[in-house]
Amino acid sequence: MLSLIVPVYNEQESLGELHAQISNACAGLNEPWELVLVDDGSTDGSWNTIVSLSRQHPEVSGMRFRRNFGKSAALSAGFEATRGDIVVTLDADLQDNPAEIPRFVQKLREGYDLVNGWKVRRLDPWHKTKPSKVFNWMVSSLTGLSLHDHNCGFKCFRRDVACELSLYGERHRFIPVLAQSRGFRVTELDVHHRARAHGHSKYGFRRFHRGFLDLLTVKFQTAYGSRPMHLFGGLALFAFVLGLLSLAGVTLRGVVTGGPIHRLDLILALLGSGLLLLAALLFPLGLIAELLVSHTAHRPADCSISERTPPAETSAS
Repeated sequence: MLSLIVPVYNEQESLGELHAQISNACAGLNEPWELVLVDDGSTDGSWNTIVSLSRQHPEVSGMRFRRNFGKSAALSAGFEATRGDIVVTLDADLQDNPAEIPRFVQKLREGYDLVNGWKVRRLDPWHKTKPSKVFNWMVSSLTGLSLHDHNCGFKCFRRDVACELSLYGERHRFIPVLAQSRGFRVTELDVHHRARAHGHSKYGFRRFHRGFLDLLTVKFQTAYGSRPMHLFGGLALFAFVLGLLSLAGVTLRGVVTGGPIHRLDLILALLGSGLLLLAALLFPLGLIAELLVSHTAHRPADCSISERTPPAETSAS
């Protein structure tokens, strides 16, 4: 089964046309499909439209949040509600073209676990496209996963990926990065992006600084989540060596010259003492983080095991 998840926030005017386009796209796949519409606290008539669609079309279901919890929460709830082996996510504003769905499924079946959309010709104002290019460059540089459009809402992935994703806050921007960190094969596919026909964008300038902070969090979790001492211990060692060199330089200068203490000597002495104190704080912090990881670590869940060999046959003695 193919499961489609669409987060909805004040998109009443688009939902009917969206369902019609999805139906046309999925008709050519010759396989069962379902559409889950997650109302993320809409204040217009989106929920009434979702209820109407679910009554008219058995493949449509919906759920409603009490308030706006964000796209990550909506996607996470959709993962729990769907049953398909292949999951497709797209936005409700009709800028994603559902006619691309068969191409996503075909690309996925070439041996990939996640196919990320790439809006080659993005029909959005400059104040969204220019910062987005900078953001994508930063994500690709820091994480090592080179994609043109990490935050594209149009994605297709296997159930195993959804099983292992932990989405909260605004981590939906980093689904490809999180999937790759778990060993899944990620690629991208160019998609047709359309101009917004109804409503307006729900994202403002605040998303950029929050996205940067989330990027640092994801980088730490994917690179050092299972070995935090490598980060904290490395920083502690660097601060310790630099602090010792600063204090040694001040001491050596005083011994050699025997002159009065200058302002630069005081600055270096304070800097060296501060670095030694920082090292003394970072090292035990790394040990505590390692203890937490060791106590919470567990055997990988069955959904993270891609293949198994048959059990060995034992011969009777």
